[in-house]
Amino acid sequence: MADRRHSSLGMQAPSARQGAFASRARVLRAGRRLVLFALSALVVAAGLILAARAMRSRELDAAAGEQSRVYVNVFHPKSGGAQDRLELPGTLRGYTESPIFARASGYVLRWSADIGRRVHKGELLAELATPEIDQQLSQARAASEQASATFELARSSAQRWEGLRAQDAVSQQDLDEHRTALDQAKANLSAAQANVRRLEELESFKRIAAPYDGVIIRRSVDIGDLIDAGAASSAQPMFTIARTDPLRVYVYVPQTYANRIRAGMAVEVRQLELVGQLFKGIVARTAGAIDPATRSMQVEVDLPNPDGRLLPGAYVQVGMPGTAPDAVLVPANALLFRSEGLRVAALDERGRVSLRAVRVGRDLGDTLEIVEGVSERDTLVLNPPDSLADGDAVTVVSSNGKSD
Repeated sequence: MADRRHSSLGMQAPSARQGAFASRARVLRAGRRLVLFALSALVVAAGLILAARAMRSRELDAAAGEQSRVYVNVFHPKSGGAQDRLELPGTLRGYTESPIFARASGYVLRWSADIGRRVHKGELLAELATPEIDQQLSQARAASEQASATFELARSSAQRWEGLRAQDAVSQQDLDEHRTALDQAKANLSAAQANVRRLEELESFKRIAAPYDGVIIRRSVDIGDLIDAGAASSAQPMFTIARTDPLRVYVYVPQTYANRIRAGMAVEVRQLELVGQLFKGIVARTAGAIDPATRSMQVEVDLPNPDGRLLPGAYVQVGMPGTAPDAVLVPANALLFRSEGLRVAALDERGRVSLRAVRVGRDLGDTLEIVEGVSERDTLVLNPPDSLADGDAVTVVSSNGKSD
């Protein structure tokens, strides 16, 4: 009845309304679940996207960091060692070399010593004919005899006038005049005798003798040659004699090593033509100054030569200590050429780069001697890139390519 009434009135019955409400609730619940699922899917998708982006960012950062890392090989400088030798060219010279000039003018009468001959002190080398000096000597001797006769006459006269003055037979004036004449005659005699001795000494120079034991290394005269006295710039020596035991070796040491060379230092001398032969010498003296033209210091080495194997004038190689106690050796490819000068890249304990100024000693080709700036305890970069700067962090790799 009630249902029909409600139907007639156009209204749903309560049971129908309850069914509609239940169906609507089910739809709403399904919609909510669908929305929640959609929202969850969106959240998950957003999380996955963010995670992928973070992973990609980390990968990019890692790749950028990997690309920005500088891998280097390192080494420790090597000591030059006390055994390192400085090889320099030298010239052998006789311990004493003397050009012999004639002191008297004349013609060569004979000569008795040729090149290569060993002579002794005082031995006759040549003899000159000096007719002009002979005549001058004869004239001087005659003048000396005249002066001697005049002196004797003046002395006897003075003695007589002394006796007369004692008897007061002559004046003091007359006696003084005779005394003066005696003094003048004595002075003339002395001058004449001195002139004779001078010419006798000059005439003795016509015999050319060896001043010391040695070897004749040059002869430039022959019989009949006209010889002018003296050693003028245009004059040529008659002979040149050299003392060949010991020899002198003249070496020019660069300014970099000049302070290391001392008198008494032992050196080794080699001549290329004498294969396998080594000669020991001693630094006798140094110039003690740098030649401003060559920036080097002259050093003289005394070298014994008892058997005469070494010849004056020969070119030799002189080995002497060349490395300072604190000098080290580094490869040439460890240097950086910067506008402010030469630098090397040293690493500290944290692997940071420190660019150090260095001073190079000798250039040994692939290796350089560093005399200032680094030591054996330092760790240096080999083949440093030009972009390397102070404070850069680097990665040290070993020869097998693995990071240390």
